[in-house]
Amino acid sequence: MATITELKSALRETLEARGVLGQLKARIRAEVFSALDDQSTPRPPLSHENLLINELIREYLEFNKYRYSASVLTAESGQPEVPLDREFMANELNVAEDSSAKAVPLLFIMLSCFCCVSGSAVMDPTRKRNSYDHNENNFH
Repeated sequence: MATITELKSALRETLEARGVLGQLKARIRAEVFSALDDQSTPRPPLSHENLLINELIREYLEFNKYRYSASVLTAESGQPEVPLDREFMANELNVAEDSSAKAVPLLFIMLSCFCCVSGSAVMDPTRKRNSYDHNENNFH
């Protein structure tokens, strides 16, 4: 018969393998933040602009598999649990999407409008872009 320690270890490994343990930890963090949040000073209403910004950030976080960060953002910001429709977001932000653009977060598309990058590298999330070239004033 397995010991309590072995059962705990097996349970932890199973929950980690399923990705559930991280979700539980994130949910606990969000609940702790909520409990510690000073309820006597109400949070300002979530403006239309903040709603859109938070949703852009959430979409980015989820695209990059930062689901725990996304859950904490949702809990702390008061963002609705159900994400906004992407088509609605694109319309609100006047973002025109083609078929390749739908594969990346809207923030990538918006960033590509501000970067002078040839070949639409911003739209390719697989391309490594960690250095900044001061001579060309663009990332690559």
